[in-house]
Amino acid sequence: MNPDQVRIVDDVADAFAHTVVDAFASRVEPGFTLVLSGGPTARLCYERLAEVGAASVDWSVVDVLMGDERCVPADDTDANQRLVRESLLDRVGDVSAFHPMSCDDVDDYDRLIAWLPALDLVHLGLGPDGHTASLFPGSAGLEAKPGRMAIINTDPTGLNPHQRMTLTFAAIARARLVVFTVSGQSKRDTWAQLKAGADLPANRISAAEVMWIVDHEAAGE
Repeated sequence: MNPDQVRIVDDVADAFAHTVVDAFASRVEPGFTLVLSGGPTARLCYERLAEVGAASVDWSVVDVLMGDERCVPADDTDANQRLVRESLLDRVGDVSAFHPMSCDDVDDYDRLIAWLPALDLVHLGLGPDGHTASLFPGSAGLEAKPGRMAIINTDPTGLNPHQRMTLTFAAIARARLVVFTVSGQSKRDTWAQLKAGADLPANRISAAEVMWIVDHEAAGE
């Protein structure tokens, strides 16, 4: 982890929202590809992004994709796509396209990611075990076949019970910018391990640029 890529902030959601707005303003192509996540911190980030981006993001040119998903119905309370719809898409109006994940169509998603020239911004969270997306410690997904962009993966510990669909390390590496958001005292020990160089999935993420947005509680400050 490069210390220069770490931002310790008071408000993770606000910092994330402004990071997305800045990335959109400096985008390389006319369109913008945004890959989103799930979890309580993500919900706060997307609600804030809907507010901050209302006047500064042209959502009609934004393609929204998912970084991982539980193998549950689309309207299930555990579905990341439902969280994204409720916290962001329903608030900003029509986007260029929304590509939710379906565990029945993993090969289609694999081809979609491979077809895209790049991913402008990928948002990732951090689990207490050091997983990110649905790339769990000790799972088969950590060793996906070269060139594979999307896979089905499971947590070998059973702590995360649902089967998952997730982007691979290779897919995430195609991002121009990866933004991790880390919030709360429950992430403090994991954050300390990452800084110490522990071999956790989150420490194996690479991309053109990787940014960590961490609040004071998680940072132990």
